[in-house]
Amino acid sequence: MTLTLGPRGLGRRLLLATLALASSAVFAQSFPNRPIKLVVPFPPGGPTDTASRILGQRLAERLKQPVVVENRAGASGSIAAAQVAKAPADGYTLMMLATPTLLAPHLYKKAGYDVVKDFSPIASVYDLPIVVVVNPNVLPDVSTLPQLIAKAKAQPGKLNYTSSGAGSFGHLSMELLKQLGQFDMQHVPYKGGVPAITDLLGGQVPVMYADMVAALPHIQAGKLRALAVGSPKRVSVTPDVPTVAEQGFASFEAVSWGALLAPAGTPKDVVKLLSDQVKAVLAEKDTQDKLLQAGTFPAYQSSEQLAQRIRQDDAKWGKVIVDKGISVD
Repeated sequence: MTLTLGPRGLGRRLLLATLALASSAVFAQSFPNRPIKLVVPFPPGGPTDTASRILGQRLAERLKQPVVVENRAGASGSIAAAQVAKAPADGYTLMMLATPTLLAPHLYKKAGYDVVKDFSPIASVYDLPIVVVVNPNVLPDVSTLPQLIAKAKAQPGKLNYTSSGAGSFGHLSMELLKQLGQFDMQHVPYKGGVPAITDLLGGQVPVMYADMVAALPHIQAGKLRALAVGSPKRVSVTPDVPTVAEQGFASFEAVSWGALLAPAGTPKDVVKLLSDQVKAVLAEKDTQDKLLQAGTFPAYQSSEQLAQRIRQDDAKWGKVIVDKGISVD
């Protein structure tokens, strides 16, 4: 049976669509009229938490409503993400997505959410560069990435590297680099960046692909030697450290990042309002300075740009996880 809409049926659909648009516009004009919850899927004190609190405070001042930061840690952020995905899509529940939470559905069989489908991207907030570092006492003759790769090729599988854990961004980045450079090193995972760097400093493992925020004090003190950063450009705090791309891997890029998301279906006008406010906050010199002090680098992207970044990174790192057979379940 074919259903044909007559003039009355068509008019009814147009009326409903007009009313829906009008309702959305009225909602956006009144938003926000109560406190906003900003969920951080990690414990207090880390770069994601600190950046969220800096952003939340400035948004609260601009929006004239409290922005309450709530920490819900566990399973690389997947516990919080699964809960936020089911929250009302009204702009009053937001989440600071970090790269581990983006990748968790590839690593946990029952993560309970799909970042691409279950969230409305608002804006990117910060980048968190990662850096290949070595213990100079253990590897005194390694000062460049090509030298490290040559040493690894000379003793296949005998050189160890560490990261903050199986499936961590440092782990995935080194596995991608190994694949591109056709060399082998054994991964020694730790439960967190602090114990990994502690053993790196102690010489138990000689190499790490580390978060810049964790490695920087030791680089500056001369206790670790930085060989390469994964970002497409050199990092301002380590201007003498070349990128991986500069050292023979033109296609290589690995940057961890944080971004503000809302549940899927959040009104577009609300998303735009919040995105514009994030852009304004990140343009402030004081906010930039505070984020840099927290070890994060202010990096605004619009909702549309962020959506593209999510899709690209989800596909790129998801492939690395599948190709290498990485799982944490």
